[in-house]
Amino acid sequence: MSITPERKSELIKEYGTKDGDTGSPEVQVAILTERISNLTDHFKGHGKDNHSRRGLLKMVSQRRRLLDYVKAKNEPRYKDLIQRLGIRR
Repeated sequence: MSITPERKSELIKEYGTKDGDTGSPEVQVAILTERISNLTDHFKGHGKDNHSRRGLLKMVSQRRRLLDYVKAKNEPRYKDLIQRLGIRR
Protein backbone atom coordinates (compact mmCIF):
# COMPACT_ATOMS: atom_id res chain seq x y z
CA MET A 1 0.00 0.00 0.00
CA SER A 2 2.86 2.38 0.65
CA ILE A 3 5.37 3.31 -2.01
CA THR A 4 8.96 2.11 -2.10
CA PRO A 5 11.80 4.53 -1.35
CA GLU A 6 13.08 4.09 -4.92
CA ARG A 7 9.72 5.09 -6.39
CA LYS A 8 9.48 8.03 -4.01
CA SER A 9 12.91 9.30 -5.07
CA GLU A 10 11.88 8.94 -8.74
CA LEU A 11 8.80 11.09 -8.07
CA ILE A 12 10.93 13.69 -6.28
CA LYS A 13 13.32 13.88 -9.23
CA GLU A 14 10.50 14.09 -11.75
CA TYR A 15 8.28 16.66 -10.03
CA GLY A 16 10.76 18.58 -7.86
CA THR A 17 11.68 22.13 -8.76
CA LYS A 18 15.29 21.65 -7.60
CA ASP A 19 17.52 18.82 -6.41
CA GLY A 20 16.30 17.25 -3.16
CA ASP A 21 13.00 19.14 -3.25
CA THR A 22 10.54 17.20 -1.10
CA GLY A 23 8.36 20.01 0.20
CA SER A 24 6.99 21.64 -2.93
CA PRO A 25 3.28 21.11 -3.54
CA GLU A 26 3.99 19.36 -6.86
CA VAL A 27 6.07 16.68 -5.17
CA GLN A 28 3.56 16.25 -2.36
CA VAL A 29 0.68 15.89 -4.83
CA ALA A 30 2.66 13.39 -6.92
CA ILE A 31 3.45 11.22 -3.88
CA LEU A 32 -0.16 11.37 -2.67
CA THR A 33 -1.39 10.44 -6.15
CA GLU A 34 0.89 7.40 -6.18
CA ARG A 35 -0.33 6.32 -2.74
CA ILE A 36 -3.97 6.86 -3.75
CA SER A 37 -3.58 4.73 -6.86
CA ASN A 38 -1.94 1.96 -4.83
CA LEU A 39 -4.81 2.00 -2.33
CA THR A 40 -7.37 2.00 -5.13
CA ASP A 41 -5.81 -1.19 -6.48
CA HIS A 42 -5.85 -2.64 -2.95
CA PHE A 43 -9.61 -2.10 -2.70
CA LYS A 44 -10.26 -4.21 -5.80
CA GLY A 45 -9.39 -7.27 -3.74
CA HIS A 46 -10.33 -6.03 -0.27
CA GLY A 47 -13.65 -4.26 -0.62
CA LYS A 48 -14.54 -4.30 3.06
CA ASP A 49 -11.31 -2.74 4.35
CA ASN A 50 -12.96 0.30 5.93
CA HIS A 51 -9.94 1.36 7.98
CA SER A 52 -7.83 1.82 4.87
CA ARG A 53 -10.75 3.51 3.12
CA ARG A 54 -10.73 6.22 5.78
CA GLY A 55 -7.03 6.80 5.14
CA LEU A 56 -7.73 6.97 1.41
CA LEU A 57 -10.38 9.65 1.93
CA LYS A 58 -7.97 11.67 4.08
CA MET A 59 -5.30 11.46 1.38
CA VAL A 60 -7.73 12.51 -1.33
CA SER A 61 -8.84 15.56 0.67
CA GLN A 62 -5.23 16.50 1.45
CA ARG A 63 -4.34 16.27 -2.24
CA ARG A 64 -7.38 18.41 -3.07
CA ARG A 65 -6.26 21.10 -0.60
CA LEU A 66 -2.74 21.12 -2.06
CA LEU A 67 -4.11 21.39 -5.59
CA ASP A 68 -6.37 24.27 -4.54
CA TYR A 69 -3.32 26.02 -3.08
CA VAL A 70 -1.32 25.61 -6.29
CA LYS A 71 -4.27 26.83 -8.35
CA ALA A 72 -4.63 29.94 -6.19
CA LYS A 73 -0.91 30.75 -6.43
CA ASN A 74 -0.17 29.89 -10.06
CA GLU A 75 -2.85 28.53 -12.38
CA PRO A 76 -0.58 27.50 -15.31
CA ARG A 77 1.52 25.49 -12.85
CA TYR A 78 -1.68 23.82 -11.61
CA LYS A 79 -2.84 22.94 -15.11
CA ASP A 80 0.57 21.52 -15.97
CA LEU A 81 0.58 19.42 -12.80
CA ILE A 82 -2.84 17.85 -13.30
CA GLN A 83 -1.96 17.21 -16.96
CA ARG A 84 1.29 15.43 -16.00
CA LEU A 85 -0.38 13.37 -13.28
CA GLY A 86 -3.45 12.52 -15.32
CA ILE A 87 -5.86 13.80 -12.67
CA ARG A 88 -9.24 14.77 -14.01
CA ARG A 89 -10.62 18.04 -12.75
